[in-house]
Amino acid sequence: MSDDRHSRFPDASADRSRAEHVPVTPQTQSPAYQLAFADEGFLCREELRPVRLQLELLKPQLMLDEQGVESTVVMFGGARIPAPAEKAKARTKTLADLSHFYDEARVFARKMTEKSQATGNRRHVVVTGGGPGVMEAGNRGAVDAGGVSIGLNIVLPHEQAPNEYVTPELCFNFHYFAIRKMHFLMRAEAICVFPGGFGTLDELFEALTLIQTGRMEPVPFLLFGRDFWEKIINWDALADAGTISEQDLNLFKFVENADEALAVIEAWNPVPARQNLPGRER
Repeated sequence: MSDDRHSRFPDASADRSRAEHVPVTPQTQSPAYQLAFADEGFLCREELRPVRLQLELLKPQLMLDEQGVESTVVMFGGARIPAPAEKAKARTKTLADLSHFYDEARVFARKMTEKSQATGNRRHVVVTGGGPGVMEAGNRGAVDAGGVSIGLNIVLPHEQAPNEYVTPELCFNFHYFAIRKMHFLMRAEAICVFPGGFGTLDELFEALTLIQTGRMEPVPFLLFGRDFWEKIINWDALADAGTISEQDLNLFKFVENADEALAVIEAWNPVPARQNLPGRER
């Protein structure tokens, strides 16, 4: 993006370039002489963590603004769920049986991207964690529609690269899980959760808690695959125990396929964030 600002002073890029062409002396080779913003060793110091947090929040924010992205549709789901064509290689029979959700995620992302294209890819832009499995299916569905999608990757010991379907200009990488989570939800116009493991459960409950406590406005919150979710989580037991309220069970809906999910999103009437917590009135 071009910088049209007017200033009497040289910009940072110009001075960084000049600083790289100074004479080689003991003084210019000292780490102390490096410009602070160009000194990777300095930026990675423990004391600079607040600055790094700010940079990880700001960089994607600016780049998404520059691309005109106003709202997103979040797709969470398991990295280990294979495409149907690869289900014979799945680690377990259950994973193989869940492979049809790869196709549902892909179809949903395609249809949502077609909807997004009518807004010039400004609204309802698909965002995933940028990895394999359901995430790959989401970004792949956007490619099927000829549109764009976002990938919010995180540095992990076993991850090699983002999946090949993420739009390169919208492919981000994070060090801090907390900042990545913020970017998932800051522009969310809907949240779709497919079967998954610890990471998916973490993202599911983090988002649900924000809505439950009134820290986030409600959005369509869709869980794909009732059988899976009711098998691993006894939702009614939480309400019966009183650890959540009966009304909290209305914060999400179960769907089985892309068309059901689209119908819920299209029929959604926005409501404000909660002002009190049901079951905790004093």
